[in-house]
Amino acid sequence: MADDEEEAEEPAIELGDAPPVQGAPIARISARFMWGIEKSAIEAREGETAIRTPEGPRELHDILSEVDTTYFATRQEFESSIRDVIGTGPVPVDSSAEREASETADSAESSE
Repeated sequence: MADDEEEAEEPAIELGDAPPVQGAPIARISARFMWGIEKSAIEAREGETAIRTPEGPRELHDILSEVDTTYFATRQEFESSIRDVIGTGPVPVDSSAEREASETADSAESSE
């Protein structure tokens, strides 16, 4: 009970005003499973989920179609296989959201 009270008293982390990024991080998807698991089970449960990639969001079933492994013993093995297909690097922000954030910031500055 004391732990719950301490957590409630801690300040919340503010995320800032940066534009959103489309898709879910691959780590969020992999945290939803118990490992080992077959590729087909992942695809059945999360195949339509869009994940973040350096080229923009892609559906997981499209990425899994490029992976030769049919069984992932560990979470790390799964994430490594996905990263081999999508690569690593910065993830682009949603350009329409970026434009809206910029317009909002400009209007806030002009009202001051």
